[in-house]
Amino acid sequence: MQMAFEHGDVTTGKERQLDHRTVLCCLKKRMVSSQAKYELIQEVGRGSYGVVYEAVVQWTGARVAVKKIRCHSPENVELALREFWALSSIQSQHPNVIHLKECVLQRGGLAQRMNHGSGSSSYLELVETSLKGELAFDGRRSRYLWFVTDFCDGGDLNAYLLSRKPSRRTNASFMLQLGSALAFLHRNRIIHRDLKPDNILISHGPAEPTLKVADFGLSKVCSASGLDPDEPASVERCFLSTACGTDFYMAPEAREGCYTAKADIFALGVIIWAMVERLTFVEKGTQRELLGSYVRHGEAIVPLGEALLQNPNMELLIPARMKSMSAEMKRLIREMLAADPRQRPDAFELELRLVRIASRELDWDT
Repeated sequence: MQMAFEHGDVTTGKERQLDHRTVLCCLKKRMVSSQAKYELIQEVGRGSYGVVYEAVVQWTGARVAVKKIRCHSPENVELALREFWALSSIQSQHPNVIHLKECVLQRGGLAQRMNHGSGSSSYLELVETSLKGELAFDGRRSRYLWFVTDFCDGGDLNAYLLSRKPSRRTNASFMLQLGSALAFLHRNRIIHRDLKPDNILISHGPAEPTLKVADFGLSKVCSASGLDPDEPASVERCFLSTACGTDFYMAPEAREGCYTAKADIFALGVIIWAMVERLTFVEKGTQRELLGSYVRHGEAIVPLGEALLQNPNMELLIPARMKSMSAEMKRLIREMLAADPRQRPDAFELELRLVRIASRELDWDT
């Protein structure tokens, strides 16, 4: 299966007719390329949100990931637009955050490259659909958004860690990368809202694996607010009310619908604690073993956020399995998982503290 994108700058919002072999195209200054830019190799993931393919750039042979999202419902449109808005708002790249190379909107046999703030009617109809909660276009005509991003060949954090023996060196490296990624996102005014091992991908590098935070469908880009419109926007002053996320990684306040970027800190605390001690649970329905920390009530396991919402004064048993854990690591995990978000470090303090902890752990030759 081939997809034709044109290179060069987009100079017009007009759409071009595609031939029967072509899925997508982008516009170039004077002519439409007849050669497909990407070739889809194989499907690598599928969910209710969309399908992800491994693809190859025809001209260079470089591998990329292509996510195809069907815009057939307001919910799917909103998820797709949130991901597009977040990734397209980032002005620079970070090695631990998935990079959006381009996004194309396909409408039937027509396609056009998506640009942030585009004035095209097709883009505005998607925005209207997201705002109103109902389709603003004829749902009988297929519409898809195609995201071209980095390809990660190592699966997700669950698959990678649970298929290998625990390693202090790997844990330290991954902590450093996760802390750096979250600080970068918050510095760029993005609250992820669904940090979990499934949404952290692995790319095998020449020296060591590289983590990439992905799946921004629930993310929020914070805008300037308050009395002074010129005041820089801050994720710490961005209060959100939509309860969203994944059960075992949700902060207590996110469940109540009044939270800030500190909810991301909590989710990362769940992940880091589970990674360091290899704490897992079995997901209902899929029966998959997943990394995650929790509280036991008899035979039942309860997500940390839910347990802390019921009992904010509950003391977490850290470490849960290890015979010993450094006092600094133990203290940081406790603070990241504090019931009161004001007691959690922000992403910038967290990054610095993880550097100090990891520098000690990296002295180990394991």
